[in-house]
Amino acid sequence: MSPLTPEDLGAMPLFSDLNEDQRILLLDRHRETTHQLDQVIVMEQDWGESLFLIKDGLAKVRTYTADGDEVIMSLLGPGDVFGEMSALDGASRSADVVALTPLHLIKMRSAPFASLLGREARFALALARLEAGRLRDLNQRFALQSADATTRLLDALAYLARKSSGGQDLSVELPPLAQKEIALMAGLARETASRTLSKLRTRGTIAESGGRLRIVDDQPLIKRGLLPG
Repeated sequence: MSPLTPEDLGAMPLFSDLNEDQRILLLDRHRETTHQLDQVIVMEQDWGESLFLIKDGLAKVRTYTADGDEVIMSLLGPGDVFGEMSALDGASRSADVVALTPLHLIKMRSAPFASLLGREARFALALARLEAGRLRDLNQRFALQSADATTRLLDALAYLARKSSGGQDLSVELPPLAQKEIALMAGLARETASRTLSKLRTRGTIAESGGRLRIVDDQPLIKRGLLPG
């Protein structure tokens, strides 16, 4: 994969309002790193001043309950950043970030990032929009905790599709994730998720090819209020 250029950075929504000199500043002394499936990139309670930009791949932000159960807080895909809060306030990392697929990351210094946030209102607003979107996704997932298994699983698959496509295209092939990860995203037991996936295949809502799922009928999502009609 070719190195990230200032032009590549400008094509990402978070950085699109920055000029070329500002994008060059952000990439000053950056490092490009690759990570394998299940590799932990940052750990909760660790200290660190760097922030990371996902160039390719998917990651999960996870934490654990008091009983030791894993909870997936959010997914991160191409164009997403993480580690920005610790870089800005100097506090420890608030959650683990783990590779869900092979990852290609850009590791950036926090000082230029923080400086541009303080000077460029549109850049700060773009970051606020990104954070608001994550909070909205999290709120929806918590709101669905009492929903039936089918609704929760469809919501998780739609969320995964949006993160994989970098937009609203739900018809993309999903990464070949372990069924355990899909169950965690939906907040379901693995056995329940497996049965529900089988039902969705039988009904023609999803299809599978080469171990990769794809949403082929969005009407069940519309009926459940997961998509606008």
